[in-house]
Amino acid sequence: MTTAEKLAQLDAHSARVLRCGGPKAVEKQHALGKRTARERIELLMDTGTFTEVDRFVRHRCTSFGMGDKDIPADGVVTGYGKIDGRTVFVYAQDFTAQGGSLGEMHAAKICKIMDMALEAGCPVVGLCDSGGARIQEAVDALSGYGQIFYRNACSSGRIPQVSVIMGPCAGGAVYSPALTDLIVMVEKESQMFITGPAVVAATTGEEISAEDLGGADTHTTMSGVAHLSARSEEEALGAVRCLLSYLPSKAGARPPLMDFTEHEELQPLLDTVIPDDSSLPYDMHDVVRILLDEDSVMELQPYYADNIITCFGRLGGHSVGVIANQPFSMGGSLDINASDKAARFIQLCDAFGIPLINLVDVPGFLPGADQEHAGIIRHGAKLLYVYSVAEVPKLTVVLRKAYGGSYLAMCSKDLGADFVYAWPTAEIAVMGAAGAANVVFRKEIQAAEDPKAARREKIQLYSEQFATPYMAASRGFVDLVIRPSETRARLLEALELLINKERQPHPRGNMPL
Repeated sequence: MTTAEKLAQLDAHSARVLRCGGPKAVEKQHALGKRTARERIELLMDTGTFTEVDRFVRHRCTSFGMGDKDIPADGVVTGYGKIDGRTVFVYAQDFTAQGGSLGEMHAAKICKIMDMALEAGCPVVGLCDSGGARIQEAVDALSGYGQIFYRNACSSGRIPQVSVIMGPCAGGAVYSPALTDLIVMVEKESQMFITGPAVVAATTGEEISAEDLGGADTHTTMSGVAHLSARSEEEALGAVRCLLSYLPSKAGARPPLMDFTEHEELQPLLDTVIPDDSSLPYDMHDVVRILLDEDSVMELQPYYADNIITCFGRLGGHSVGVIANQPFSMGGSLDINASDKAARFIQLCDAFGIPLINLVDVPGFLPGADQEHAGIIRHGAKLLYVYSVAEVPKLTVVLRKAYGGSYLAMCSKDLGADFVYAWPTAEIAVMGAAGAANVVFRKEIQAAEDPKAARREKIQLYSEQFATPYMAASRGFVDLVIRPSETRARLLEALELLINKERQPHPRGNMPL
């Protein structure tokens, strides 16, 4: 065979693979409003930077008529390229080729690209669109999933891992995305569930659609499995590019330093954001947007456990993670879901060296038998644990309420906060003034001629003497009481001081997260 013939053979092999599952399968995918795996990668990566790995891998299954079955690229496209100039590894399951089903070699390709990403110290993005395990390959397919899960776990906290659900993801396949750092779903297009609607109906009698069981809305509002949902594939892949801009390529590296725009004219608005009546709510989102660089906020899980805000942002061009109580929802109380949501986000930021900014207005842990029976003690302890062991810079601002154990759980000085600032409106105490007055002054109130008037007087007395930032400041638990309009400047100053904070990792305990 001549060189020219060998080159022609290469072109023929490439053409066979690049056609995906064939014209009819591609047309069907497009008719559903979905792109092919290769089209998605082109949209995700910087133009012309993608290099494919293992293009010509074929399955080895001969059972059930599979011996003569041609599955281009064995149903998954793998390789690496650039996103905003940084190397990122990617795998994209190809639903047009045997439904993107996972078999031995399909899994081997994914494992190989994950190993390469970890070795190179680069993020890995998985684009999931698969009918599940390739039944014909039986235990080989199950082993493939297990090997992927193992690599997800080994890579955790070492390189960023992002999953984008762009079609079905069912059965054991869901655990790989669940082991990654961030999950993005496409609305009306993607589903995640352990058992599908047919199995649910057969075993429980419950009739439910795939969308209601495991669609994007379900996992971004009810289960908390997904971090973001997108209206289209293009929007989802754009979200991935944005997410990666806040993260370093690997643990120990720095996230990209970005140019930023100051908005000094907005800072005075903070002086009036807290209502005079401490029982009235305000939107903590407004505070976050004013404090951080202009147009730099990217909130995660905005519709799940919305009594706490978790978001990426930038301060002076540096990536930061923000955890903030939201008074508009449950008064900003901490409950089980909020504790879990915040704990996971703090752990992510700590793994990748992203400083934490904590904005505190918390009246306590949510009371009630439901919370107690569901384990609020156990879940709340996660928050205490992750703050305590986090080695990144930790900056805390107490805006208003900071009562009891929830005050500690929002990164108090005792849990290792590097700087704690308080606004003059801060109320730092064991409990709210009304509850405290009932306990401390119970006898005086009961003995008074007018108990209601006496109670009001004692509440006012307790508020003025104890529920202020100055008592905590006098003990060194608050570093400085500041005007709200000074907050951004103080945070910038502290971040500049701590940006090179020496991390002293210590053996982690066994706190389950």
